Amino acid sequence: MGQTWENLLFAHWRVDADALRRLLPDAVRLQTHDGAAWLGITPFRVSALRLRGTLPLPGMSSFLELNVRTYVTAGGKPGIWFFSLDASSRLAVEAARRTYKLPYFQARIGATRQDEWIEYESARVGNGGGPHVFSARYRPSGEVFNAEPGSLEEFLTERYCLYAVDERGRLHRAEIHHPPWPLQPAEAAVELNTMAPGDLSLPAEGPVLHFARVQDVVIWPLRRVPEA
Repeated sequence: MGQTWENLLFAHWRVDADALRRLLPDAVRLQTHDGAAWLGITPFRVSALRLRGTLPLPGMSSFLELNVRTYVTAGGKPGIWFFSLDASSRLAVEAARRTYKLPYFQARIGATRQDEWIEYESARVGNGGGPHVFSARYRPSGEVFNAEPGSLEEFLTERYCLYAVDERGRLHRAEIHHPPWPLQPAEAAVELNTMAPGDLSLPAEGPVLHFARVQDVVIWPLRRVPEA
């Protein structure tokens, strides 16, 4: 399927690798950069959601989303592992859970724009296991650039597949195609963030921040990853 991602913030925290590794299934391997593990939180808007070659889907083509993610490999291929994906569209949540086996949740999400600042508020509906809330304001603060090969920016953003496990614990991969990210430096004020998975603690130091205005994406169906 195709979709467009708009006004995306990449907020990444350096976290304890052992603590993060314990939250992953055995089928994937945590990836680190210069020995550091990273947890990412990415608020953005999805628009023009459509099956490839068709028009946008009525009732679910545009909505707000908040992802919590880290970076893994399986079979030698780097990709994204999602701990959670909160979305403002109930239809999108139900479809993505069935189709991509991802931990999607419905949330009340609002995003407003004041000049260059985007004010973003998300609260998961039916907060089983505690509140899952993210409240922040963010904006770009520099010129557009593409990540250099081998850089931290490339490691955190240039990911071309996602991984998920089904109800039987079998690993699947979905390919993601898009141009290189048009990144900008960013600034943000995170007022409340209870999105970290499990008992993972975020450090006191602020996150590494990047902004992307728009990105067109094609996501292919899940395919089973053969066991090693």
